[in-house]
Amino acid sequence: MRSLVAIVGRPNVGKSTLFNRLAGRRLALVEDVPGVTRDRHYAEAEWDGRPFTLIDTGGFVAGEADSLVAAVRQQAQLAVEESDAIIFVVDGRAGLTAADEEVADYLRRSQKPLVLAVNKIDSAVHEERTFYTEFFRLGFEDTLPVSAEHGRGMGELMERLARHLPAPEEPVPEEVALGEVGRKPVDGAPAEEAEEPTRVAIVGRPNVGKSTLVNALLREERLVAGPIPGTTTDPIDSELERNGREIVLTDTAGIRRKKNIAQKIEQYSVVAALKAIERSHVAVLLLDALEPAVDQDERIAGIAEAKGRALILVVNKWDQVERTPRSEEEGRAWVKERFRFAAYAPVVFASAKTGARVDKVLDLAILLRDQLGFRAPTPQLNRLLQAVQDSHPAPVARGRPIRLYYMAQVSTEPPTFVLTCNQPEMVPADYKRYLVNQIRNTFDLRVPIRLLFRERPGAAKRAARKDPEKLRKRRRR
Repeated sequence: MRSLVAIVGRPNVGKSTLFNRLAGRRLALVEDVPGVTRDRHYAEAEWDGRPFTLIDTGGFVAGEADSLVAAVRQQAQLAVEESDAIIFVVDGRAGLTAADEEVADYLRRSQKPLVLAVNKIDSAVHEERTFYTEFFRLGFEDTLPVSAEHGRGMGELMERLARHLPAPEEPVPEEVALGEVGRKPVDGAPAEEAEEPTRVAIVGRPNVGKSTLVNALLREERLVAGPIPGTTTDPIDSELERNGREIVLTDTAGIRRKKNIAQKIEQYSVVAALKAIERSHVAVLLLDALEPAVDQDERIAGIAEAKGRALILVVNKWDQVERTPRSEEEGRAWVKERFRFAAYAPVVFASAKTGARVDKVLDLAILLRDQLGFRAPTPQLNRLLQAVQDSHPAPVARGRPIRLYYMAQVSTEPPTFVLTCNQPEMVPADYKRYLVNQIRNTFDLRVPIRLLFRERPGAAKRAARKDPEKLRKRRRR
């Protein structure tokens, strides 16, 4: 089992920079302003054969009454409580402050092993000219200068920390690990690979309840959530299991229109949220039941559709709506009409605050992930193609009927089909939509579908033999 190492300290001392440095990759947003990090952010790391999990936390401000600051402090305290060791980060340039002393007092009471990292000490000369020595007054044995930004002192920091982590486990002999004769795969036979977790990005405009939904799905106060827009800045991954399937939920910052973004950190947050959609399998778009869908909701849904990601439309705060027996039916019809380009997407009416119907989001995410990997039998596709042409033939173009010859699936995520025909560039958009809907209805798919058209092999050569001038015109087009 991995040890947990919490990185704590007052705001703007470089905790997230150190987190990224030790994790070996840029996971947390970093900006030279206080309060960027608010939630607990986890990342796996290893040192000298000792695997551990880092926890980045928001700035620890003791005694502050502000609700958001208090919520951030609570997340930091939870990280300390669940950790096995602590890296206490302070600012060597600013010197020892009353806030540092308050955090130190709290950490002493936790009685957890601790390393004090005096950050922003970029060189030996800098060490002599800063307030580094002041921090020995705190009385922590493992006190050392580091520079998270430049990587100075990382080796010594990890050596000190490793003393408080369990020793590396001895490798298990192969015959013991196999457990019984005959389990080892035959030479040349591939070993079974663990299925990749289903990645679900929770997206939407600010203040629609994304963090509250993640907390409801996890059944714990894992993320800072509140009525103030812009609470989330970093994309935060959280793992859970549902019906034996692993799921990674990614909470993201609210995505506003570009012209409304004023602060640089919000620009980074929005870009990170868009990247979260790209690396997900399923995007869960939250809509505010108290504020009907706006253009920005459609833009976010359009991004998910364009990236080929499955989409779930969740109408949140449904518990606060005055309803009639037909409210949900009318609401579903309205959402489908507003998101006509993604009318295939399931719609869920839920309340993240009360937990009503939130589990349905996980069940749908698993279903849609499986549908993204769907593969259709080629004979069934071509029977469908023949039935379509019999009941609704393709139109005439350039005085010639468009003939559809053959259809096959070429890839998944999303399911992509290639259709061979005689005039691929002349197939009307409405007929393409008709074909996609026929595929969707036949196989009951509620994910994006891609349909590509191409000529039969050798069609260009045959056209050249019949009419060389026509081929030259086609090439010019």
